[in-house]
Amino acid sequence: MRMKDLLIGSAIALSLVACSSETKDPKTDGKKEVKEQVDKTYDASKKASKPVDFFRFDKADLPDNPLLAKWEGPFGGVPAFDTVQLSDLKTALEWGMERNLAEIDQITSNPEAPTFWNTLVPLEKAGDDLGRVYSYWGIWSSNNNSPEFRKIQGEMVPKLSEFSSKISQNEALFKRIEAVYEDKAELKKLTPEARRIVKLSYEGLVRSGAKLDEDKKKRYAEIQKRLAELHTKFANNVLNDEQSYTTYLTEEQLGGLSPAFVASIKTDDGRYAIKNTRSSMDPFLRYSTERELRKTIWENYYNRGDNGDEFDNNAIIAEILQLRDERVKLLGFKNYAEWRLGDRMAKNPENAMKLMETVWPAAIGRVKEEVADMQALADKEGADITIEPWDYRYYMEKVRQDRYALNSDEVKQYLQLDKLTDAMFMVAGELFNYDFVPVAKGSVPVFHEDVGVWEVKDKTTGKHIGLWYLDPFARDGKRSGAWATYYRAYTTYDGETNVLSSNNSNFIKGAPGEPVLVSWDDAETFFHEFGHALHFLAADVEYPSSHGGVRDYTEFQSQLLERWLLTDRVIDNYLVHAETGEPMPKDLVEKIKKAATFNQGFATTEYLASALMDMKYHTVDPAGIDPDTFERETLASLGMPSELPMRHRSPHFGHVFSGEGYATAYYGYMWADVLTSDAAEAFAESPGGFYDKDMAQKLRDHLFAPRNAIDPADAYREFRGRDADMSALMRDRGFPVPK
Repeated sequence: MRMKDLLIGSAIALSLVACSSETKDPKTDGKKEVKEQVDKTYDASKKASKPVDFFRFDKADLPDNPLLAKWEGPFGGVPAFDTVQLSDLKTALEWGMERNLAEIDQITSNPEAPTFWNTLVPLEKAGDDLGRVYSYWGIWSSNNNSPEFRKIQGEMVPKLSEFSSKISQNEALFKRIEAVYEDKAELKKLTPEARRIVKLSYEGLVRSGAKLDEDKKKRYAEIQKRLAELHTKFANNVLNDEQSYTTYLTEEQLGGLSPAFVASIKTDDGRYAIKNTRSSMDPFLRYSTERELRKTIWENYYNRGDNGDEFDNNAIIAEILQLRDERVKLLGFKNYAEWRLGDRMAKNPENAMKLMETVWPAAIGRVKEEVADMQALADKEGADITIEPWDYRYYMEKVRQDRYALNSDEVKQYLQLDKLTDAMFMVAGELFNYDFVPVAKGSVPVFHEDVGVWEVKDKTTGKHIGLWYLDPFARDGKRSGAWATYYRAYTTYDGETNVLSSNNSNFIKGAPGEPVLVSWDDAETFFHEFGHALHFLAADVEYPSSHGGVRDYTEFQSQLLERWLLTDRVIDNYLVHAETGEPMPKDLVEKIKKAATFNQGFATTEYLASALMDMKYHTVDPAGIDPDTFERETLASLGMPSELPMRHRSPHFGHVFSGEGYATAYYGYMWADVLTSDAAEAFAESPGGFYDKDMAQKLRDHLFAPRNAIDPADAYREFRGRDADMSALMRDRGFPVPK
């Protein structure tokens, strides 16, 4: 298992990120004497021109299991998504874990003194076979989930956690890494990227309990195992509530909904279904004239995981918080947030809270203004209501039309999914010199018929960069939201590899032959996730561990790419009317730009409420905590407006409770947005604007190519010439800039 995987904190989190791991032959015990040690002649100071044999086994051939098979076919080999079977998953995982542990044994049994080359470099390689299995696991978990998978998942998650602990608590491995870390003279001879890998590997193992005594290590591993089980249960409970609370409408209940949306929700039996996902809920709340139905849809969505039944997540949250707190106190930390933020840009919870508390008063102040505007409009129409959370989107849309003559449904007619995809390709071509060429259907295996694949090439040289997969549509068994991942990353330490990147969305599939129209928010999210894909594709690092992200920085590149949606080149050439083909009128463009800061009260407050709750949960003593009460009391103490909810209420806050990737890190979107706003101003002020060639080169060189091979703060200073200015964020959102 690679060091970047261990730093995630839970083996099962690997299912949603690009990852790799490996194993031993199941017919050996992994402890026998190794005939040949790690190749000591490998000169890792130079980029390898071909793969190197790092490990030796008596029976090195992989078993006859498609999930473990090396990827074959075009483009350097691709996942066999079309032929693998769920029934092979358990066996593949078990074999993979055994082989990975055997590889660790080979590293630790090397009689020579530890060096970067004979310890950290082979550790980078350890886990490739199991990594291929994790790629399939991620698809079954996120894109094609089923009761059969969840049964296997429930059985394997504890075993994966125990496996992870065997590596993170391997004393012999830690001693070798510690020796490399403490040999300062030899460290100076390494490249900056290699030195950073040594530093992060050592610190990550220390933060994972490597220095604890045996009793504490045992308890630490027990906690890890239980947390893995709870994280999985939490996520599956949310998925259950998303699939179980469908609301069916009659013809008489379609008032206010656009014909395109009505067509998209029509079922095969002639009914109209609002599913319990954001992509269904949001447009319904925005346009439906049926207030009681809006309330029902709102309650279904925001009560996911909070229905007092067997799928209720409140008790799970309480146990997760208590276990996290116990675990970090074994390590000597005051609370979970202090432990978690030590290796982030924020460094500590106080810095993260300072940012959020600076923006919060302006955000809730703007909400009061927005609610007053909505209430005035409702009163004027004689609605005789008080604005409630299920009214916010509906009257927000009415105010938008009243104030800016801007109709979101009108804008939507110019946002065709295919055209937006072409627009993203154009931007990638201008900024990265990439060309996206469709791959013929059937030539690359996919896991669902809706998935498309493109080859990415350098426009000038024609050099192959990698593949980009797109899974755009919502369906049963697919988790909600949008995300990006990769199946193979660019590295050079073991021969140059290409990139296999993937974007996943939940757009509502239209009727056959009809264009898929999306909202402006969804279009921004589409660009955002494509930014992650470009970050994968543009990487220029030597080692796999350099792809591990710093959570409050990794959202920056993707948030920055959103800014190109509103550039003239995109608007003039790709935002064309679905029926007439005419470009978006200039007056509509101006309305969009003038309304750019409209509804920032809602958008900022719903996000910040979740981010603040995340931090509050992890900085208090969780003993005896009741999440439902804690959520209500904490929001009340913050002055949370009653007219809107948190973006993610605690019982379905998957970022924080279905794994640890974003735990005490949800603030990171705003931290990254400070960088985004500041960097966007740099582009806006440059001679060529957002397509300035010199700025694009700096973007590639300093913000995308290095990944985590250098400290993010240093990378940003190289790009901007200084640290980011927070006032740019306030200007972006139309908030007063603090003195």
